[in-house]
Amino acid sequence: MNRLLTQSFLFRTSSAVISVAKGGEKSVGKFIVGFQPDVFQFQRQGTAAMSVTEWRRYMSSTPSTDVAERESKEKSTSVDEKTKKEGNHAVVPSYWAVSRPEITADDGTKWRWNCFMPWDTYEADLSIDLSKHHKPTTLLDKIAYRTVKLLRIPSDIYFRRRHGCHAMMLETVAAVPGMVGGMLLHLKSLRRFEQSGGWIKALLEEAENERMHLMTILELVKPKWYERLLVITVQGVFFNVYFVLYLMSPKLAHRVVGYLEEEAVHSYTEYLKDIESGAIENVRAPTIAIDYWRLPKDATLKDVIIVIRADEAHHRDVNHFASDVHFQGKKLKEAPAPIGYH
Repeated sequence: MNRLLTQSFLFRTSSAVISVAKGGEKSVGKFIVGFQPDVFQFQRQGTAAMSVTEWRRYMSSTPSTDVAERESKEKSTSVDEKTKKEGNHAVVPSYWAVSRPEITADDGTKWRWNCFMPWDTYEADLSIDLSKHHKPTTLLDKIAYRTVKLLRIPSDIYFRRRHGCHAMMLETVAAVPGMVGGMLLHLKSLRRFEQSGGWIKALLEEAENERMHLMTILELVKPKWYERLLVITVQGVFFNVYFVLYLMSPKLAHRVVGYLEEEAVHSYTEYLKDIESGAIENVRAPTIAIDYWRLPKDATLKDVIIVIRADEAHHRDVNHFASDVHFQGKKLKEAPAPIGYH
């Protein structure tokens, strides 16, 4: 009796007529708004009885499983097609709408790199004097020079003529000073409310350039696990030592880097000798190097080492110059920073 009363109540109050499209056929039924009974069937006009499961599915605001799967596939296909149009750059939807504008290379093709842009590329100054050397005269100069010479001994013993691995280790260290110096000058500029004379940008450009050297070398040499461990150890020690050194004596810190760059010029010269003698195969230049230094399409490893060596010579001159400014009792901001080489 209760069940009959319930069904009678359901079909007499707050009813509405809906059209349900199913298989191309329209059917009409009555339902109670906001009410979902547990067990009952109701008669659709012109059709068989519809079960509770069907009724809930048609009344629900959530799409059916088939519809949800179809929409999901369509969305996935749309994203895949958009990703293909964007090339290798994955499309990441975001509420913040942060996107990169379309960037093209000089030849009109789409720019392939995320790690540097076309305006970051340049042609190295190959006319730079590679034989320059700062003769140590003061006590600090001699300390810097002897320290660098001592550091080279274990490096030469370990790497010997494995120039690729040696260059990889060298660049992981060489990219640290510019970042440390630029960071400390940046903080100093904020504390003292003064300009840096462009030296923050100059030192950060140096750090970025050294990092690009490393990215290029990694296309030629793959470090082993113990070499990765060595890099972590050396970088951790060198970063903290150089950080303290720059705080205590910027002129000594820049002089040390100047001598390190002199050794880098020497190391890459030895690398070139082995390439020219045939001891190391003169393979095709990595694509990243061709784009970054604007090298010819048929450039080789020899061309890459030549431009990297020129970069190291430029860093040598910049750091010796910065040290000289300090030795003259002046501040870096009083001397023009060498911006624009990279």
